[in-house]
This record gives sequence, structure tokens and C-alpha cells, in this order.
Amino acid sequence: MFPFELYKNDKNWVPPLIMNEWNTFDSKKNPAFDHCEATYFLAYNENKIVGRIAAIINHKANVHWNEKRTRFGWIAFIDDMDVSKALLDAAEAWGKAKGMKGIHGPLGFSELDMEGLMVEGFDHEPSITTAYNFDYFPKHLEAYGYRKSIDWVQYRFNASQPIPEKVQRVNQEIADKYKVEVCTPASKKELLRYAPGIFKTLNASFKNLYGFVELSERQINFYIKACLSFVRPELISILLDESNNVIGFGLSFPSLSHAFKKAKGRFFPFGFIHILKALRTDETVDLYLMGVHPAWQEKGLHALYFTRMNEQFIKHKMKYAISTGQLETNDNAMIVWDHYAKEPYFRTRCYIKD
Repeated sequence: MFPFELYKNDKNWVPPLIMNEWNTFDSKKNPAFDHCEATYFLAYNENKIVGRIAAIINHKANVHWNEKRTRFGWIAFIDDMDVSKALLDAAEAWGKAKGMKGIHGPLGFSELDMEGLMVEGFDHEPSITTAYNFDYFPKHLEAYGYRKSIDWVQYRFNASQPIPEKVQRVNQEIADKYKVEVCTPASKKELLRYAPGIFKTLNASFKNLYGFVELSERQINFYIKACLSFVRPELISILLDESNNVIGFGLSFPSLSHAFKKAKGRFFPFGFIHILKALRTDETVDLYLMGVHPAWQEKGLHALYFTRMNEQFIKHKMKYAISTGQLETNDNAMIVWDHYAKEPYFRTRCYIKD
């Protein structure tokens, strides 16, 4: 049963700011349920909700990584050890009853859902692309025998910092040598033409990253629809080979953190105004997804798409850029920032328990 549906009939229910969040949990709408199963638990104290957790089995991922693990995600709880233990115990027991040998998370149905528990960066303003939680969450998990599996790290940049001369010179040499075109879509319609190629490259470039499993055609269509409502095409950079195939990409979105605060969790009657305004005027940008096809990696192509985005940030007077969460072990992804001034901003962690 999908427990959150219960609240749709409540007279005080208001449409959420992102309907995609609801669709993610709905087995009739999220194509990940073609290879996943899930259940959701709520913790109550005197008829008041004090915690939640989603328990997921991604069968496709378990086959790909040759393991039998439950995933847990969307976890939240008050600072009460009994509450957090009850939630985690429920998720563990559900997975164990289905033959699972361990549990890890926070993870979602796919790589594009929220991942990790924040362990550093609590003094910074949250980003909607980053899991955000109270600082007592990690302490609870560690008390129950959960240990670190891997971390994702994020940085903050001056979005309009000058592009180093060396980077500009080397970029031109790389583009000429490999005959690569750097494309910025002129409209959402043009972006749509490249969207399938972007996700095809994503599947190839992410395939060996922690917990990743290839997105199906149905999932790709699901995420294309989910992402396009927040896109400003001028903040997107796409790398094309001589045959016009997508071989790399960088996707960035205007930050909606301030807008969500001002909207106070309500889309109507006036919350949507703050969101629409932020899409055009917010001075912070979230770097959402970036990748280069494996056949083109280790050629320096990653600098091409980021430099183009950097040019657009300068043009549109962006102040800050928050990088996407990157695995601490992914040296190929980290090297893109070597020539830019940056500061550590967030660190999120995936926990594991056998």
C-alpha cells in the first residue's frame, strides 16, 4: 500500500512543490518499479508522525553488483533513539524476509534520486540537489552498527570567476584535435532532441559508479519529463562528435532553495510565483549532472563543457555554483575542478550494514 495516498483526501492537503516526488513513490507512475519493489514506514507517537523511511529492493542493481541488499531512503526522524531504531529495524526485517543479506543507504530507486546522509556542511544553506538532514542523524545510524560505505563530496565556486587562460588555450587544442563541438541548446525544443543521447551517455559513463544501474528507456523518458520543467537551456552544455552524437554533457539548474523557503511548502496560492522568479533570477546555480562517454574519457573533454557553462554563468551574472555530489574515489570527475578556486561545501555518506 502507498501510505502517503491517505493524506490526499485530507481537507488540509496541499499539492507539493514537486509533484515528481509523489510520482517517485507510486508504482503506477515510476518505471523503476519494473525492477524494484518497495514499502514505506511511518513512525507514530500519540497519533503524531515522528519518523519515516522507504525500504527498496532494486533487483536489477543487485544482479549487476552481485549482492543481496535492501536500500533505505527518504529517512527522517526526531532525535529519539527508539524512533530511529524502530524505522531501521522495520526496513531491515522487511528486506531480510525477502532474502536480503544486508542494507545500505540512503539510496533511492536510481542514481538520480537523493543519495547519502549529510555528515558535513550543516552550516551552509541546503541545495535541492543535496540530501539535507539534522546533524544527529549520522549518530543514530552509527549507534546501530551502520558503517561508512562511501562518501560524496561537493564544492562551492565563485560562478563568475575568470576562466584561466591556460584552460581556454588547452580547451581549443582539445576541441580541434578530437573534432568536438561544444553546443548550448537555444531552446527546450532543441534540448529535447539531444535528451536521449544525454541519458545514453549517462548510462555509459556512470555504469561503474557506486550503486548505479543502467536506466531503462521508460526511466529515461520519466526523467526527461521530470527535469525539463526546471531547465534554462543556456545553462546546459553538450559535447558532440563529428556525427552529432552526444559524447559528454553538463547540466545545471538555477537554485530553488530560496524560493522553496519563501513558498513555505505551498505551491498555491502564491508559492509558484517565487519558484518561477527564481528560475530566471536566482544568483546561485546547482550543477546537477555531468559526464563523458567512456570512449572519450581521459582526453580532457570534461573541461570543455564546464568552461562553456562558466561562460554562461559570467554572462548571466551568477554568483555561486554548487557542484553535484561526486564520489570521493572518482578521480576522473574530481580533476575538472583543479584549475578553479573552490571550497568544500557538503559531504554526504552512504552507510552499510550486514
